[in-house]
Formats: sequence, structure tokens, C-alpha cells
Amino acid sequence: MKGLRNIAVGFGISFIGSVPLGYINVVGFEIFSDGGFPRLWPYLSGVIAEESIVIYLTLLFAKKLARGGKFVKATELFSIVFMVALSVYFFARPEKSGSETPVYIQYSPFVAGAVLNAINFMQLPFWTGWNLYLINAKWIFVKTNIKYLYILGALLGTFAGMLLFILGLHYLAESVDGISFYLMKVFIPLIFLGLAIWQSYKFYDKYRRT
Repeated sequence: MKGLRNIAVGFGISFIGSVPLGYINVVGFEIFSDGGFPRLWPYLSGVIAEESIVIYLTLLFAKKLARGGKFVKATELFSIVFMVALSVYFFARPEKSGSETPVYIQYSPFVAGAVLNAINFMQLPFWTGWNLYLINAKWIFVKTNIKYLYILGALLGTFAGMLLFILGLHYLAESVDGISFYLMKVFIPLIFLGLAIWQSYKFYDKYRRT
């Protein structure tokens, strides 16, 4: 029963966290549009391979990471700068011609997924906060090998959430004429900019008394 609970909680948290728009989903959308499922599967596998390490480490060091420190503060600040840079990149990037594709699509999709998720610094506070809450509230059990079922559920949730989002975005882009241009040049840059502003506010509110 505890094992099933660990899987269900991990799946639910990760699924909800992976569905909102992020650059990893956007890149997944472009990889799927360029190469279909044969390139999407290894890309998603690379993402969850790297995420498994992050979830495991934040489970072990959740309480220590929750106390903050220079490392955590630096990652939070970098994530704000990174979101602004992504907004500028997608807004300023020229429309690709039939022979041009983004640089990251030209490499191994597994490596691209793992590397891009490795620089997704928002996953550190996300998993630290959730893991600490779930452990303290006794929603999950991590004292034995049963913790690996929680990690498994989380990875399945990420895989399912990203796949649903990418396929949904692809269907929307294929169904509505001209929306692909506005997605990549207007909506996505504005969303990244909005995320950067929101993270900046949270960063200021968190550290203004220190």
C-alpha cells in the first residue's frame, strides 16, 4: 500500500509540474515537429534520466537545501536570468527556413534532453520544496528502498506530462493556420518573460529581510 501511495504521489506532483510551459517542453515540441517519435522518445528519456538524479539527491538533502545558502540563492538568481535570456532568444530568433533547424536539434536527442534538463535550475527548489513537504506530512515514505517507487512515479509523471503537452501543442500548431509563428515569436517569449518577473518577485520577497 505504501508503495502504491509513493508511486501515485510522485506521479501526480511530477505530472502537474511538467505540464506548464517551459523551455524543455518547447524544445521537445520542436524536436517532435522535426523528427517525430523516433527522436522524441530518446529526448524524453534523457530528460527523465537527469531528473532521476535530481529527485534522488533532493530526497537525501531536502532539509539542508531548504535552509537555503549561497548555492540555492545563486541557482534561483540564475534561473531568473535564464528565463529572460530564453524570452529574448525566442523573440529574436529568425524564422527557420526549410533547411535550417535549431542547433540543439542536430545533436543526439538523449544528450539534448539530459543537458537541457541539467541547466533547468528551477527543478532544484521545486523538488526540494515538494520533497520536504511530502516527507514532513507523511505523504511519502523514504526510509527504505520504497523511496525508489516514489522516484519511479515522479519520472513516469514527467514523461506523461511532457508527452501530453508536446502532442497537444503540436496538434494546435497543425490545426490552426499561422499559430506556430505566434507561438514561437510572441506567446512563448511573453510567457518566459512573465515567469522571470514572477520569479524575481518571489526572490525579492524571500531575501528582502536578509
